Amino acid sequence: MTSQPEAAAEEFSLLLDDQMCFALYAASRAVTALYRPLLEELGLTYPQYLVLLALWEDDDVPVKALGAGLQLDYGTLTPLLKRLETAGLLRRDRAADDERTVRITLTDKGAALRERARSIPAAIGDAMGLEPEEFERTRASLRRLTANVSARTASLR
Repeated sequence: MTSQPEAAAEEFSLLLDDQMCFALYAASRAVTALYRPLLEELGLTYPQYLVLLALWEDDDVPVKALGAGLQLDYGTLTPLLKRLETAGLLRRDRAADDERTVRITLTDKGAALRERARSIPAAIGDAMGLEPEEFERTRASLRRLTANVSARTASLR
């Protein structure tokens, strides 16, 4: 006799193409590859672009808040910030009221780069070939998936 968990496990395929994780991985790689030539023109990598998108939306933020918004840990975010600072796109300054807090602020050069990047979302959207409603449904599904998995992961800690 097969137990309940074993029976449920037998219903799922171990074929690579049947895995949600592989579909997400392949889609992520494909979309990131779309960005590469557009971002090379700006002298940016995809993770650096994400940092700038966050700062263009909300400038002068603590590193901790930026990392939380981007879902990046400190060890991943710090090298990105150092490279962007070296490129003259942002500044890292200790907060006057709390030396433990490092605030991130765009430079004029970093703020000006926003105009050069303005065409990127439309170019990526066109390349994806999704109708506006399908695009919104897909994004909403991915956000829900992220929230569900994050909540589950947090409950396992």
